[in-house]
Amino acid sequence: MRLLLVEDDALLGDGIRAGLKLADYAVDWVRDGEAARLALGSHDYDACVLDLGLPKKDGLAVLRELRGQGNNLPVLVLTARDTHADKISGLDAGADDYLTKPFDLGELQARMRALLRRAAGSVSPTLAHDGVSLDPASKLVTLNGQPVTLSAREYALLHDFMTHKNQLRTRSQLEESLYAWGEEKESNTVEVYIHHLRKKLGAELIRTIRGFGYRLGGDSE
Repeated sequence: MRLLLVEDDALLGDGIRAGLKLADYAVDWVRDGEAARLALGSHDYDACVLDLGLPKKDGLAVLRELRGQGNNLPVLVLTARDTHADKISGLDAGADDYLTKPFDLGELQARMRALLRRAAGSVSPTLAHDGVSLDPASKLVTLNGQPVTLSAREYALLHDFMTHKNQLRTRSQLEESLYAWGEEKESNTVEVYIHHLRKKLGAELIRTIRGFGYRLGGDSE
């Protein structure tokens, strides 16, 4: 899952990015509202963590512009603006959640899991498909009740597939989900990790749609 972090404080932003990466998210970090606008217009993200007091373009303006374009990207506002009026303004502008600073990193991670769960239309904290279960909170993956050990990239790829169950995922979309800016990727990375997942979780779990991409569930073509 790939997130956009918009935070102008260098020390805080570095800490948030590190904490989200520990939760196996790929994180792109920008430090002003104009850079956020450009990133949102040129990349596909699963969610955004957005500060409000930003240089060049205020976070509320970024959020209003995003919603004005019809973009329903999940947005968690993370800000020092902590009055009731501030919270009402942020939620009315289109935020899906609102967390004030200072905050607990564990709570941020939990709120992000809940936000992504709602965006996927799931009420259960655990993702499940055809005997495979994935718990985003504990990062535990099981097959027919038995724990399965996955690498961080394998887990991230499986998480993407299970969040987009029965949806076609192109190779480019999967790469976007796995890698943040500046992270090196090889030409056959996606294929290698899909091979590993099939070996560990079953050959039929991820179907190849020739000429288009991959899908969790459904018939292969």
